[in-house]
Amino acid sequence: MNTTMRAVSQDSFGGPEVLQVVALPKPVAGISEIVVRVHAAGVNPTDWKHRAGPLRLREPARILGWDVSGVVEEVGVGVTLFTPGDEVFGMLPYPYGVGAYAEYAKATARSFAHKPASVGHVEAAALPLAGLTAYQMLVDTAQVQPGQRVLVHAAAGGVGHLAVQIAKARGAYVIGTASAPKHDLLRSLGADELIDYRTTDFTEAAKDIDVVVDTLGDDVRTRSLDVLRPGGTLVSIVLNGDWAGDVATGAARGVRVAGLIVEADHAGMRAIAALASSGALRPQVEATFPLAEAAAAHTLGERGRTTGKLVLVV
Repeated sequence: MNTTMRAVSQDSFGGPEVLQVVALPKPVAGISEIVVRVHAAGVNPTDWKHRAGPLRLREPARILGWDVSGVVEEVGVGVTLFTPGDEVFGMLPYPYGVGAYAEYAKATARSFAHKPASVGHVEAAALPLAGLTAYQMLVDTAQVQPGQRVLVHAAAGGVGHLAVQIAKARGAYVIGTASAPKHDLLRSLGADELIDYRTTDFTEAAKDIDVVVDTLGDDVRTRSLDVLRPGGTLVSIVLNGDWAGDVATGAARGVRVAGLIVEADHAGMRAIAALASSGALRPQVEATFPLAEAAAAHTLGERGRTTGKLVLVV
């Protein structure tokens, strides 16, 4: 029985070149945990930020990555949701449950859900972290209702293009900001109205917004306060700049400013699985890379021009 696995590891913070393929011990399932044979691993901006150091774990991540799609290899004591052989997808607990860039990954069973049969492993691996982020922003935090007006910034990005679809599935009127070449794709995903941020000031084009999905932060977050209706909600995943000032300004105007860090969530994963199974949620995968080319995936992602997601095929 093989007790080792290939994984992508790093010994120091730095550029993509610090990522290297190594042999490490295969994980063993503990109480309430499962070990998954990884078929595909999603790549997210938070991955390269942790690799480089701006978002530092306690030490350089032994194995990066949070998004997993694969097959259950082993179940620990107390696990009732899955059995070996089940196809699953999920997000390893963020931020310290890293380990997706490997042949095997381990996490608590409730970090996963059954993968829809209609969704391949590559597409499934593109969904967990970005999908849970969008879902927790729109559903859990903002509680989007039918007919509400939702503004999604960076609508063609990893979180953004999924937020467009989730908001649309909730019956919202969806406005997105994106460069003009990406508008056709976003219309196909359900966006009702699009703003080319390169030529148009969104504060002039978007009015009476109920919910803003902010993945950019800084002045975009601050200026987004100007488009919200009283009682509206701005949810941001970028808690930089004058965060406290924006929260105070929002409160003075009668709007909520909420900061979110994504959490592993079995109920959320099941909701995402149901949306994907119905066809209401379709991840866009711009490129795939073999596990050994994780550094190339990071290099492409850091250019900031990706539409949708990047995925490692294990």
